[in-house]
Amino acid sequence: MEITKYLENSEIVKSYKILNLKTFEIGFYIKIAIELINENKLFFKEYVDETERNYSYHWQDNQKKLIKRWDNAPHHKHIKTYPHHYHYKNNVFESYDISIKDILMYIEKNILK
Repeated sequence: MEITKYLENSEIVKSYKILNLKTFEIGFYIKIAIELINENKLFFKEYVDETERNYSYHWQDNQKKLIKRWDNAPHHKHIKTYPHHYHYKNNVFESYDISIKDILMYIEKNILK
């Protein structure tokens, strides 16, 4: 699976555990807990079929405090990029359709700087 290849090849992923994986004829659902090299955690879930894709990437520190969360849950209709958005410090901001690869690259830039 392409998702696990990104995790296995990432410089910042210490370990990961697939918490749930369901595959269908034309899609899948996956939920993964990822431990990063700096003891932060990334919780990732994604549902994909031929007509939709739902995702959530929840990055938190080792005290379980939210650093940033990206998702496309259908709320925050006032955001120009609806439904894509991210949560940061009790605010919601515009985002775009992103992947686990994008998230790992973003976090890597922040951890390895």
